[in-house]
Amino acid sequence: MRKITHIAVHCTATQQKTTSIASLKAHWSALGWKSPGYHYVVLPSGRVEQLLDESQISNGVKGHNACLINVAYVGGIDSDGKAVDNRTEAQKAALCFLLEQLVERYPNAVIQGHRDFSPDLNQDGEITSDEFIKQCPCFDAKGEYLHLP
Repeated sequence: MRKITHIAVHCTATQQKTTSIASLKAHWSALGWKSPGYHYVVLPSGRVEQLLDESQISNGVKGHNACLINVAYVGGIDSDGKAVDNRTEAQKAALCFLLEQLVERYPNAVIQGHRDFSPDLNQDGEITSDEFIKQCPCFDAKGEYLHLP
C-alpha cells in the first residue's frame, strides 16, 4: 500500500473543447510513459474519469509521484495558449466533490497544485509565483481547498 502524502491538482494544459481522454492518453504514450499522468480527470461536463487505480503510481509531478494522487481538470489554456483558470462550474463542483472523497480516504494528505511542488528558490519557506516552474493548475488549489477536512 502506498503512503499518500499529497493530492496534486492539475490542469491538462489544453483547451477544454479540443481535449479528450483519448488525446491525453495518446500524448502520454508519445512521451513513452507507461502510466497516465493522472489518476482522475474532470471533463468540462463535470464527469469524472478514473484513468488509473489509486494503488498505482501516475506521472503527475516528477520526483513526487510515489506518494501522490494526481487529479486534473481538462483545460487551463485559453485560445492564445496562455494559462487561465477556465474551469466550468460543473468542473469546480465535481473537482471539489472528488477531493472531498479523496481526503476521506487519505485524511493526512495535503491538497496542493502542481505549481506548489516548485522549488523554494530563495529558501524563505514559501513558494511564490516568481518561483513556479509551471502555472498548473492555473489557480490556487492549496488555498481554494484548504477548508476540506
